[in-house]
Amino acid sequence: MTLFHLFLVAVIQGVTEFLPVSSSGHLILLPHLTGYQDQGLAVDVAVHVGTLFAVILYFWSDVRLALSGLPRLATGRADTPGARLAMLLLIASVPVVAFGLILNLTGLHDALRSLKVIGWAMLVFGVLLYWSDQNGDTVKKAGDWSIADAMTMGVWQAIALIPGTSRSGITITGARFLGYNRHDAAKLAMLMSIPTIIASGVFLGSKVALDADMGLLRDCAIAAALAFIAALLALVLMMRLLHSVSYTPYVLYRIALGGILLLIAYS
Repeated sequence: MTLFHLFLVAVIQGVTEFLPVSSSGHLILLPHLTGYQDQGLAVDVAVHVGTLFAVILYFWSDVRLALSGLPRLATGRADTPGARLAMLLLIASVPVVAFGLILNLTGLHDALRSLKVIGWAMLVFGVLLYWSDQNGDTVKKAGDWSIADAMTMGVWQAIALIPGTSRSGITITGARFLGYNRHDAAKLAMLMSIPTIIASGVFLGSKVALDADMGLLRDCAIAAALAFIAALLALVLMMRLLHSVSYTPYVLYRIALGGILLLIAYS
């Protein structure tokens, strides 16, 4: 891959992974819009690893708290803040892991990678994000996260395996419907991405680890580094803007892009 191709893939993944606009949808569109070949599974894994380190760094205090609670949780106790947070993150990850395995084993994952699916997902789930953001209560904060809410948000997150949905967008939608304020809805969605990206990285990485050569490893390292920088900048910007701006700008972008894709798909 050329350096410019790696740059495009990494920046698209880094910027869109945590914004509610669908990273997978944009990466699927990249070959259609540029004529480049698909970047391949190894680079996909690499850019996801880059975004993983970005969200871990940004939310390090929460990540450290959850990690500190893992030993206690392993003994069957969730009676500390760290153990409880770790437990809730694991609970929220179960639906997406289960649904992801089903899609991969049945071959439905590849069948969903089409302009029509991406276009409709962009449009429908963009409107749903707007509805939840405008009508959802703001009575809950991240500290109010419960087992029931973690399970519910986990189901919402599983829907993001449909290309064009946006993992962060649909999880934020679920959180807003549950009454979490905008900032904390985004925070929970970002924290939920950590075990999800780890599970996805391990699953996909096992498929490419044995076939990687030095050239591919170099490309992966470059892509991961660029995705890390792009994701960190996107996270900082979005989390700051949420104190004064709603999700409407992202919704308008989704609706516009979804409409264009549907026009192309049905023309």
